[in-house]
Formats: sequence, C-alpha cells, structure tokens
Amino acid sequence: MTFCSHETAIQEVVPSAKGCEECLRVGGIWVHLRLCRSCGHVGCCDDSPHRHARAHFHETAHPIIEGYDPPEGWGWCYIDDVMVELPDQTPQIGPIPRYF
Repeated sequence: MTFCSHETAIQEVVPSAKGCEECLRVGGIWVHLRLCRSCGHVGCCDDSPHRHARAHFHETAHPIIEGYDPPEGWGWCYIDDVMVELPDQTPQIGPIPRYF
C-alpha cells in the first residue's frame, strides 16, 4: 500500500469559486475541477489546457486536492504522487460546466 505523508494538510474548506478561478477570469475552459484541501482554491485538472490546480500547488506547496467536478470522492497528493483517503467530501457550490 502506498502511503501519503501529507494527510495532516487535509482541511475542511469552502470552495473559492463556482469553477476554475483563473479560467473564469480569462474566459478559459476546463475538463474537470480540482479543489485544494488546504485553502479551498478551485482550479482545473491536468487534462485542461491551463492546469491551474497543479499551478496552484507549485505556487503554494499545498499538497492535497480533491476531485471536485463532478464530485469524485477521491483525493490526490502531488508530493507523494498517490491517491489519498479523504475524511469527507466537500459539497459543491454549483460549478459552471465548461467542458470540451
């Protein structure tokens, strides 16, 4: 079993936006959303053109994201490169669908 050493970073958070913060500002599109479980930043996934969730990790070193749109029930640690168990799932605040 793979271990994540950053599970203490998982917090209950309030999502920062109804979609990817940066894409909403610039009129971008995304495939899926990822929620930072340290601060609530909503960014787009690695399959999206701008990969804002990963960029947020590189800017902040916040290690854990949640698959957020649609609610996917899983977490990911960027540092350990593993899936993590989430103690809870963050309720959606009504994301705006912007799919390819």
